[in-house]
Amino acid sequence: MDDDDDDIPQLSSHTLAALQEFYLEQQQREGMKTSQGFNQYSIGSIEEDWQLSQFWYSDETASCLAKEAVVAAGEGGRIACVSAPSVYQKLKELDGKDFSVCILEYDRRFSVYGDEFIFYDYNQPLNLPENLLPHSFDIVIADPPYLSEECLQKTAETIKYLTKGKILLCTGAVMEEQAAKHLGVKMCKFIPKHLRNLANEFRCYVNYASGLD
Repeated sequence: MDDDDDDIPQLSSHTLAALQEFYLEQQQREGMKTSQGFNQYSIGSIEEDWQLSQFWYSDETASCLAKEAVVAAGEGGRIACVSAPSVYQKLKELDGKDFSVCILEYDRRFSVYGDEFIFYDYNQPLNLPENLLPHSFDIVIADPPYLSEECLQKTAETIKYLTKGKILLCTGAVMEEQAAKHLGVKMCKFIPKHLRNLANEFRCYVNYASGLD
C-alpha cells in the first residue's frame, strides 16, 4: 500500500504559529475569567464571532461611547444598543441608576442578559416585540454588522423607529455618504478603536451636538 502522506495539505509555519498564538490567547482569557471572577459585562466575556462580523471595541472606546450615551440620554434616559454589545456591556459596568439600557442583537449568546436582550435581525428591521414602543429611546447607538448600503438602510429603519431623535452611529468611514443619506448624521472627530485592528477605518456619526468632537 502506498504512503499517501504527501497528498495531505500541510499548514505553513506562519499559519501554525498564528493558530498557536490564537489558542494561547484563548486559554489565557479563559484563565483570567476563572481567576478574577470575570464580570459577565466585561468586554470579552463573550468572545467575538467573526462569522457574524463581530469586532469588539477597545475598553477606552466603549467607555467613551457609553459615557456619551448617558449624557445624551439625560437623567432617567433610555438607551438602545443596536448590534453594539460592547457599548451595552460598558453601560452595565457603569452601573448607573439614572438610565436604562437594552441590547438588540442577532447573537443569542447575549440572552444571558435577560429581559434587556432583544433578538434582532437587521433583515427584518421592524420585527420587534410589541412592548418596544416607537420613539421610546432617548438615544440609539448602532453599529451595523456589515459595510453595505443595504445593511445600513435596514438598520436605519430600526433606528428611526426606536429613537426620539438622537442617533449615534458607528460604521466605516466609507459609509459617510450613505449615513448622511439614510440617517442625517455627520462624522465626528472621535475615532473608535477595536480590540483587534481592522482593515477598514471606522468612524462615529451623530445628528446632535455631541461630546465626540
